[in-house]
Amino acid sequence: MDVNFMDLKNNTKEEADNNELSIELSEEIAEGIYSNLAIITHSNSEFVLDFIRIMPGIPKAKVKSRIVLTPEHAKRLLGALQDNVTRFEASNGTINTNDATLPLNFGGPKGEA
Repeated sequence: MDVNFMDLKNNTKEEADNNELSIELSEEIAEGIYSNLAIITHSNSEFVLDFIRIMPGIPKAKVKSRIVLTPEHAKRLLGALQDNVTRFEASNGTINTNDATLPLNFGGPKGEA
């Protein structure tokens, strides 16, 4: 797995290698949260990323995770994500996106009990 660190001071790689950071990842957090919708809002002082899971046949979706970032960290995240997408596509081909409106019924039949 490739890991990109959003360097807080924009240090050179050599300077970043001299800094030590220990990151703890609990088993619960390591499992991750599946999300198929993200809503991003912002104010003059923060960006809020809400990650949501929409399931077929369920009319109510819940926010599964919320991340709050400063504008500077949001821009660093944007750069790190763009870098990872570029490297992914270089190895795996272009990621196709459908710019159409998200279908809330997933295109399948409605569930019945």
